[in-house]
Amino acid sequence: MPPKSFHRTRQDHATEVAEDYVEAIAEAIRLNGQCRAMDLVAQFDVTHATVNNTIGRLQRDGFVETAPYQPIALTPKGKRLADRAQQRHEIVKAFLQRLGISERTAEVDSEGMEHHVSKETLDAMQRVLEEGLPDVNKNQ
Repeated sequence: MPPKSFHRTRQDHATEVAEDYVEAIAEAIRLNGQCRAMDLVAQFDVTHATVNNTIGRLQRDGFVETAPYQPIALTPKGKRLADRAQQRHEIVKAFLQRLGISERTAEVDSEGMEHHVSKETLDAMQRVLEEGLPDVNKNQ
């Protein structure tokens, strides 16, 4: 039987697409006042069918509302998920930059890491950003 950590990783992968899509939808709405399927096709470089299938799943799960040939809107549940994903992304990116990683590399790396970092690790990253690194040799 696989270790428990593999279960969490599989679960993280299952939510990764939903988080990426609601984040992209929120950004398109912020920039353009609306989000259309074509915006997501361009953003993710996937087919229209892939976007339609993913939007169908997001609609089924209560994250978005849409109708044929209409813009895609986030539900309150979708907005909460987009906000959480964006916050996680910003913390991971800022942490990487604090380590001296270039902004471009931190942006790319944080895009994958944000989905898999635990709450404990994310909280530690946030503490480092706010307070600096702890003195690990303090008690020696």
